[in-house]
Amino acid sequence: MKLSVVIVNYNVKYYLEQCLRSLQRAIAGVDGEIIVVDNASEDGSLKYLKPRFPEVVWIECKENGGFSHGNNIGFNKAKGEYILMLNPDTIVTCDSIKKSIEFMDTHPEAGAAGVKMINKDGTFAMESRRGIVKPWVAFCKATGLCRRYPKSRLFGHYYMSYLDIEEINPIEMVSGAFMLLRRNTLQRIGTLDEQFFMYWEDSDLSYRILKSGEKNYYLPYTIFHYKGESSVKSKLRYRYWLYSSLQTFFKKHFPLYHILFYIPIKIAVAILKFRIHHAYPMIYGDNWDNYKEPDKRFIVFGSEKACTEIKDILAKNKLGYNHMFVTATEQDNPTGHITLSNVNRYTHILYDAESYSYDTMLRLLQQTPGNTLRLATYSTQTGNLITEDAIYSRD
Repeated sequence: MKLSVVIVNYNVKYYLEQCLRSLQRAIAGVDGEIIVVDNASEDGSLKYLKPRFPEVVWIECKENGGFSHGNNIGFNKAKGEYILMLNPDTIVTCDSIKKSIEFMDTHPEAGAAGVKMINKDGTFAMESRRGIVKPWVAFCKATGLCRRYPKSRLFGHYYMSYLDIEEINPIEMVSGAFMLLRRNTLQRIGTLDEQFFMYWEDSDLSYRILKSGEKNYYLPYTIFHYKGESSVKSKLRYRYWLYSSLQTFFKKHFPLYHILFYIPIKIAVAILKFRIHHAYPMIYGDNWDNYKEPDKRFIVFGSEKACTEIKDILAKNKLGYNHMFVTATEQDNPTGHITLSNVNRYTHILYDAESYSYDTMLRLLQQTPGNTLRLATYSTQTGNLITEDAIYSRD
């Protein structure tokens, strides 16, 4: 078998459903398997998804042992020559899978490869490639120097932003959102370190690959990553786990850095815990994190059936009436939203997934990076309208 795709799911069944739909199209013709490890989800993920994807290998965990633990269960089950560690909140393209495999086939020195991730507005996701975090690199990140001088090799090493995003390059750290690995590399150096409950497990594995004498690569093949940290609490918890796991990373690989940063990181973690559990509830009340969605205004491209169903969903969810509907398919309107004017009046470009391929959606989104439009999708098969911060269902 050529490829095993391993996905760990935790309470994101609709995003995972879309990921699996894009993945099925992307691996068509590849001798492969898809393994989903469910980390004790409470949203009915398995009941909802198993009948819809009977070809997927489903593994149910009775408790959430963390991201690393869940992936290792999948790795141990995998049969492929290559193993793709993939986040459930992604949309993949055919190039991202097939061309990445072709690259690994022709570059035996490559232990792992990552790809070009794009954000909800079509901009390049800086975390698509990263450098090893040492004191100077950490200082440049913390002070914002890496973003202020992205083309500088001196200041921009955290994101390795001096490299061309459209060129293949060796990098130091590959993102675990899409990490294509050789199975024999994992057998030789070991799988994910389960000390890392969440975050930095990909950096740890990347660093071990480099120390083993193999290389990590960045490949300019596109995927979409939601990174749905929409609420204040989720952002704070993200930072909490990020800092906690960074401390584990330093302790394991750079003991001197661990000593140097121990107190600052401990203070940062303690402040975050206090803000989450005490300060914000005391100031704003128990419901301080209720996230209020901003008004959404959609430009919709899709079949007549899709447009009708989307109108009903928007009305049901009281999402206003200031939307634009264009009855179109990829065949009769291949340029989609990029030929429209006055797009700044809208917040989302919404494509019907039966009328436009995911590859085309992402290609068009990248042609209007950084404007007001964020990607949303709808499928007449599933009846789910998916945005970066909410799901709206037909039924």
